[in-house]
Amino acid sequence: MGDVYTHGHQDAVLRSHRWRTAENSAAYLLPHLEQGMRLLDVGCGPGTLTVDLARRVAPGAVVGVDRSAAVVAEAQAHAASEGVDNVSFLAADFSDVPDDGFDVVHAHQVLQHLTDPVGALADMRARARPGGIVAARDSIYSSFTWAPDEDRLDRWLAVYLAVTARNGADADAGKRLLGWAHEAGLGDVRYSTSTWTFATPEDRAWWGELWADRTVGSSLAEQAVEYGAATPDELAEVAAGWRGWAAEPDGVFVVLHGEIVARA
Repeated sequence: MGDVYTHGHQDAVLRSHRWRTAENSAAYLLPHLEQGMRLLDVGCGPGTLTVDLARRVAPGAVVGVDRSAAVVAEAQAHAASEGVDNVSFLAADFSDVPDDGFDVVHAHQVLQHLTDPVGALADMRARARPGGIVAARDSIYSSFTWAPDEDRLDRWLAVYLAVTARNGADADAGKRLLGWAHEAGLGDVRYSTSTWTFATPEDRAWWGELWADRTVGSSLAEQAVEYGAATPDELAEVAAGWRGWAAEPDGVFVVLHGEIVARA
C-alpha cells in the first residue's frame, strides 16, 4: 500500500507544526550544524523549523520538500516574512529531489508515517554527500504519558495506534530509528531521546485544544471512522477528555522522541 498521512493538513494539525523551532524540535542536531552547510529538510510542512535551520547554516542553501503544495506555499510565505533568503521549497516527494550531495539531510516526524522507513533512510543517505549527516527525530506514541489518569486519553491513544497500524505505519518509530539506520547502511549512528512537556496552564490549553480539534476534525478522525476504529460520538467524547485534561491544574503531558545523527 502507499503511504497515508495519518494527521492530514487541516489547521488543527498545522498549528502544532508552526510551533516547531530548531530549539524545541532539533536541539540534538544543532551542535553538528555549521555556517555554509547545504541542508535538505524532508517533510518540511509549513516551514518554521526549516527556516530556523536555514538561519543556522546561512549562507548555505537549504531546500525544504513536502508533498502538499498548500503547505509549501505557506512555507514560502513564512520564509519571505522572516526575511530568510537562503531557503527554497519544493512540492514533491523527497525521493524526486536529485542526489545532490547535501551536507545534512534531515527529517522531523516523517518516518513514523511511512510504510518503508528503512528505504526512506536509504534515500536520505543517497542525497547526502559522502560523510554527510543524516538526521531524524520521531515520536514514540506508546510511551506518551500524562497525569492525572484519564480514560478518554487512553481511548485516544488506542484509536491513534489502530489507525496508524491500518495505514502500515509505526507510531513508535522513535524507538526503532537506531535499527532502521543500521539497516539503511548508515554509519556512526548516534541515538538520543528528548521530550516535549506540557505542564503550564498555557501549554495545557494549547496542547489540549489542539488535540481535541484533531480528534474530531482532521484526517485522523476521518480515517478512524472509515476504518471502524471509533464512531463520531466516541471521538467527540475523546475530544471532551482532552479539554478536561487541559483544565486540570495538576495536568502534565510528556511526549517522548527518539533521534539519530548518522553519517552517509
